[in-house]
Amino acid sequence: MIRFFQEPCCKGFYYYLTLMKFKKSVFTQLIIAFCIMATSLAQDDAERRYLYPVFPDGPGHGMYPGQKPKVEGWAKERVVERLNRGIIAQQTQSGEVYVGWRLLETDAADVAFNLYRAIGDDDPLRLNSSPLKVTTDFIDKQPVPDRQSAYWVRPVVNGRELEASEKAYVEVVTGNPPLHYKSIKLQGDYMPGRSGIAVYDLNGDGNLDFVIKQPNYSIDPAGRPNTDGTTYKIEAYLSDGTFLWRKDLGPGIEPGIWYSPYVVYDFNGNGRGEVAVKTAPGVERNASGRVTSGEEWVTILDGMTGQEIASAPWPERDVRYGDYNRSSRNQMGVAYLDGKTPCLLLARGTYKLMVLDAYQLKDGRLERLWRWDGDEQNPVIRSQGAHTMISADIDGDGRDEVILGSVVIDDNGLALWSAGFGHPDRMYLSDIDPSRPGMEILFGIEDWHIEAPYNGVALVDAKTGKTIWNIGHATYHISSVMAADIDPSIPGLEIMAWEDPKGGTAGASSDRYMLSADGRHLARNYGVPTRAESRHWIFWDDGLLRQMINTEWTGSGFESHITRYNGPLVATGIEGDVRFTADIFGDWREEIITVLPGEIRIYTTTIPAKDRRVTLLQDPVYRSTVTHNSMGYYQSPMTGYYLGVSPAEEENHE
Repeated sequence: MIRFFQEPCCKGFYYYLTLMKFKKSVFTQLIIAFCIMATSLAQDDAERRYLYPVFPDGPGHGMYPGQKPKVEGWAKERVVERLNRGIIAQQTQSGEVYVGWRLLETDAADVAFNLYRAIGDDDPLRLNSSPLKVTTDFIDKQPVPDRQSAYWVRPVVNGRELEASEKAYVEVVTGNPPLHYKSIKLQGDYMPGRSGIAVYDLNGDGNLDFVIKQPNYSIDPAGRPNTDGTTYKIEAYLSDGTFLWRKDLGPGIEPGIWYSPYVVYDFNGNGRGEVAVKTAPGVERNASGRVTSGEEWVTILDGMTGQEIASAPWPERDVRYGDYNRSSRNQMGVAYLDGKTPCLLLARGTYKLMVLDAYQLKDGRLERLWRWDGDEQNPVIRSQGAHTMISADIDGDGRDEVILGSVVIDDNGLALWSAGFGHPDRMYLSDIDPSRPGMEILFGIEDWHIEAPYNGVALVDAKTGKTIWNIGHATYHISSVMAADIDPSIPGLEIMAWEDPKGGTAGASSDRYMLSADGRHLARNYGVPTRAESRHWIFWDDGLLRQMINTEWTGSGFESHITRYNGPLVATGIEGDVRFTADIFGDWREEIITVLPGEIRIYTTTIPAKDRRVTLLQDPVYRSTVTHNSMGYYQSPMTGYYLGVSPAEEENHE
């Protein structure tokens, strides 16, 4: 029930009723009634008139006032994140030390590593007898107890050692259980909210730093306004926990995820991350607690100081968006529109009118590159927005497209295609079916689909937008989907989809579905993980089957455990509310980032790996999702390539 109340459409009302001390039975009835009302508002039947496809070979497609030129940004070569080895050293339960580090895309294919340990000023000791080639991790079985040890690696190419990595430090403490996480202490007894943590290197040392948005509170434009004056604060911390700065967004930004998108990226190519955030300086809330007028901006802040670098107007309010709820849906993103320059994306509108502006940060100024307005397409494209966006080169021209939902915007600011399915609550881009060429997009559509072609759950070809398969029966409100390899006997990634029991105007369902990558029905309800069991997914153990993170309320806090599908526990004792999972240091496997009052924790695996691969963070599709998870709905990051059990391994399980 607590998890249900934390959905964005319900959190503000939950907070209000808690303050009013409603009796539990009345409380529950009111919150459910409110959320059903909010859902019905989201599924506006009048907007279903826009649920039609628009493809390049369709009539009238591409008719747009004036032709838009290709973007030519300031970058001469692709701006890339300058990651170091991300080396970690962590004591295990058995008193050994697990050490892990990154394999980088710039490494030679045959690179190996030597691992060194030193204590104080002592001479370093090489721990491996021969260069390490199979994995990028190691277990030090004989660490020195009760003294701080430094660990580092040196790449070995053609028998020659190259430059040493940064060092990781650990003290093996005897008699006490080890800490299985890295801790970032915050400046107060607060927590970042959902979509409230961004990771990027702010000072150029190759480590990922943290930019947070607090407090852990969020209202929804469809719900009640905030009336106690709560404002969001943006804060920056280095990877070692050093506090850098704080910026209060003020009353002009209402405290909710759709009012306050922000992303962190290297927009000017200086090797350090800048913070882009929606701002409204000098704007006040009206008597009801809402902001319905006044200037709106995007502001670029220096990642190390918080000082303003540049600003530009946010896409303006317009009656074409519809009511306050519709016009208050804002998002932000990053795309390489010329294949080299990281461009800033500003989006407004999800359920009706949709507008996307693209900027580049050039010579200290934000320069607008183009605007896409769905009403200027012929036919118009409306009501196709998702609660996030994904940027990737899906047509193979070396330039990113922007997946806004059921519509994809080409690099030049024209629609590449629109599937016309409606509003996806979740969507994923990857090579979901490796038997097909290229990538696919999985859609879970909130709008009801009770007649053929039943596109409530659908897999489409990313390049063309053409449907590969759909679920083949009625759906009422698909609130989430996921693609993950959880069964090694089934080729490709398995598809899971969940109905929201709140339903919509055409009915309701609480069914859960599982399908194969080629669209075969595998299970319905029984055999399909519940949403509580599978809100977050992770690569944690030593294999390519993805695991589920199940988070529960203990009465005093959140605690999570990791399980395999239909399998045993993999890890337990993960404290705090999970904010996201991502490969942010160590080898290619993922970390769990949780929050507690006054603290961020980063949990990492100490299970020895069986193989190695380039850090997932250097895959553009994976990085795009991690970047965009500081705004909109959280999505477990996925690579643009197939990451699962190989076909040969699948045959061995048949």
